[in-house]
Amino acid sequence: MRFLLYNIRYATGHGVSYHLPLPFSGFFRRTTRKLDQIVEFIESVKPDIIALIEVDSGSYRSERCCQADIIAGKLHQSHIVKTKYGIKSLACIVPVLNKQSNALLTSEKITTHQFHYFKEGFKRLVIEVELAEVTIFIVHLSLKYRHRQQQLEHLHRLLKNNGKPVILAGDFNTFRGSRELELFKAATGLEDANPMHHPSHPSHSPHRQLDFILHSPELEAVNFHIPDIRLSDHAPLICDFNYRWKEQAAEKKT
Repeated sequence: MRFLLYNIRYATGHGVSYHLPLPFSGFFRRTTRKLDQIVEFIESVKPDIIALIEVDSGSYRSERCCQADIIAGKLHQSHIVKTKYGIKSLACIVPVLNKQSNALLTSEKITTHQFHYFKEGFKRLVIEVELAEVTIFIVHLSLKYRHRQQQLEHLHRLLKNNGKPVILAGDFNTFRGSRELELFKAATGLEDANPMHHPSHPSHSPHRQLDFILHSPELEAVNFHIPDIRLSDHAPLICDFNYRWKEQAAEKKT
């Protein structure tokens, strides 16, 4: 099972040109050309599950079209997409902001899905998607350290009630380093698919590990890598997962 995590920055691009003629002016640009390049890259990876952070779900930037719909249609996959702010957030009534979302796409059958919301922080959405043999959680944590720690506490409560192996992926905004997650990983038993802590941000010269794929020990992470792709300010993370209990059952039969 191949898993792709990618913060695509709404397909608005990155680099020096993103800040010309004014700082962050790229945030307001149309996204069609860059999105086509992102789709081409994703197609080349052939992922079974895709966690997308910072997806435009229908603002003027994307010609009023949902980027997750477009990508899922081209890949012939099912998908779940939701605005990442709380239901009562002012962002839900502000143009452009109210179309800033996260999404999950998959070639597997989706059994159920739920949307949870943190009580703290500006970005509050947790997407939970149950597949046949694994449950996926997608998050984009707060920029504030105190809020991130509170959000991790909330995640711990969500995860401990889950009966299947788990993959928790997203942009964790761990500006103080991966040590921010040590207590959370110890409490949940989740493992980091990137144990060498290879950075993914910024994509042109990575030196921060902000993006994480954490997983239950029942899953074995293999072939983890971060390709040198510079279509967003984040580089994508790719990991293949094996089901350890299936391998053990096969060994017993032989």
